[in-house]
Amino acid sequence: MPVEIMLKSDFPNLNLVKAGKVREIYEVGDYYLFVVTDRLSAFDVIMDQGIPYKGMVLNKISEFWFNFTKSIIPNHLITTDVEMYPVECREYKTSLQGRSMLVKKTKVIPIECIVRGYITGSGWNDYKKTGMISGIKLPDGLIESEKLSEPIFTPSTKAEIGLHDENISGEQAIEIIGEEIFNKIKK
Repeated sequence: MPVEIMLKSDFPNLNLVKAGKVREIYEVGDYYLFVVTDRLSAFDVIMDQGIPYKGMVLNKISEFWFNFTKSIIPNHLITTDVEMYPVECREYKTSLQGRSMLVKKTKVIPIECIVRGYITGSGWNDYKKTGMISGIKLPDGLIESEKLSEPIFTPSTKAEIGLHDENISGEQAIEIIGEEIFNKIKK
């Protein structure tokens, strides 16, 4: 039996407020419902094919980390148990099971918060060009995927679909989100 891949959710009686590269967000009363699709996104491009169960795996990873870190920093997760979702979600229970979470409505912080322990990916590309990542000067002579002496905080933009996330300096992040929020996140 072929596995169904969810490339796009289809919940006509719910209010879709945003569709990202992988996740879709519905407004359900005083809450948001995050639905994780099986879409594949690489280098900020959404591929035509999906990966079976990818959304379920990503949802489970998110649930784990939200629960694991909630004693350190509060988060927006209410539940991933579809039996606890508002009544208007019940008709979609089968599709939502394992790939969704009900969350509090909160203010979005419009940057990605990346902590790097190794010099790889876009950080490596920036280092090769400038010797820095996000405005942080690193020692000369590092090699790709080398462990850094200590983790560094390297924010980036959170680009819309079709655009690319860009590494930004701490100063640029402060311009976007303010110094108080930046310092809380960095801490």
